[in-house]
Amino acid sequence: MNKAFTKETDESADAEEPQAPPPLPPGLKNYITPVGYQRLKDELDQLWKVERPALVQTITWAASNGDRSENGDYIYGKKRLREIDRRIRFLSKRLENAVVVDPAQRLDCDQVFFGATVTVCRSDGTESTYSIVGVDEADAGRGLISWVSPLARTLLKAREGDTVILRIPGRVEELVIVEIAYRRI
Repeated sequence: MNKAFTKETDESADAEEPQAPPPLPPGLKNYITPVGYQRLKDELDQLWKVERPALVQTITWAASNGDRSENGDYIYGKKRLREIDRRIRFLSKRLENAVVVDPAQRLDCDQVFFGATVTVCRSDGTESTYSIVGVDEADAGRGLISWVSPLARTLLKAREGDTVILRIPGRVEELVIVEIAYRRI
């Protein structure tokens, strides 16, 4: 059959695009700090109110130039528009299902829960500080770990002075809880 009579779809273009972040494990709530919630909301507003309208205007201009099959502005614009729309849908769902928990509101708590900033001491004497945050705001390089991560799950419900055992593939490590604080992250 002649290619002129077949319908081309955007599926091949979608296969090249990066996949959306993985969903939360089933049955778990999407806990998030107020700062993380605001960051996601700001990103959604930027995409919806600034980037998307400007891109639609560029695509409209490119489409008015005629032959779309070799029009780079049109082809790239449509691909970028799909990426933006996918991210907007993702952010909308995450914000809709978010449970905002402010760690600064937790007073006089001596156990590790969501939002805690925990200082641990390893067996070699080195100390590390981690803040337990939502899945969407985790950044291990800055000491922000997701509450569903193996380390956070090990620390949850522990108290100052407790020794916890972190089991990760390839090693087992003892951690002593040195300090637990609840403050703005």
